[in-house]
Amino acid sequence: MATYDELTTALGDLDYEAVPRLVAELAASASPEEARLALAACQAGMDVVGSRYESGEYFVADLMLAGDLMGEAAAALKPLLAGEGAEPLGRLVICTVKGDIHDIGKNIVKSLLEAEGIECIDLGTDAAPEAVVDCVRQSGATVVALSGVLTLAIGPMKETVDALAAAGLGDVKVIIGGAPVTADYCAHVGADAWSINAPEGVRICRQWLAG
Repeated sequence: MATYDELTTALGDLDYEAVPRLVAELAASASPEEARLALAACQAGMDVVGSRYESGEYFVADLMLAGDLMGEAAAALKPLLAGEGAEPLGRLVICTVKGDIHDIGKNIVKSLLEAEGIECIDLGTDAAPEAVVDCVRQSGATVVALSGVLTLAIGPMKETVDALAAAGLGDVKVIIGGAPVTADYCAHVGADAWSINAPEGVRICRQWLAG
């Protein structure tokens, strides 16, 4: 019989054959509580992946594989949870800001966020501040993740934060990320956090949304 520790190890090792097999075994007769424990085991495996990425052992392609494995595991386990279906951990708006059309980093972060059970509303690239404000108002999202690869993205990031404040949405948490982002730029923009490390950024968002 598969164990939760085995599932954690398999996901941490990016064992694309073992993870679905172990999930299927655990889901075969899982109670809602057992399904939650299995999801927690997967989350622990994702934490291992994040640590290995930060240490340089894993690379971007490994993060993408981990996101796919986690997403498939979550899809198999969530229907087993009690109630009408598992509610998302929270709702988040993500985009590459106005003037920047790069989306690889954004898409990796989005994949990892969704694997965590976070609902992502993706505004794509070249997203104007007004579009972000409108989306937050309509969706009720409590977190905004702004991405930019070019240094010129810092200006639109600040404009977006300012637009949220002007619209009375200053309580929405904002995280910025991308190659040019630094602690100084974060302070200049007025964002709540920054990260150029995808797993770290996901951890920050997860912490905010978990309350």
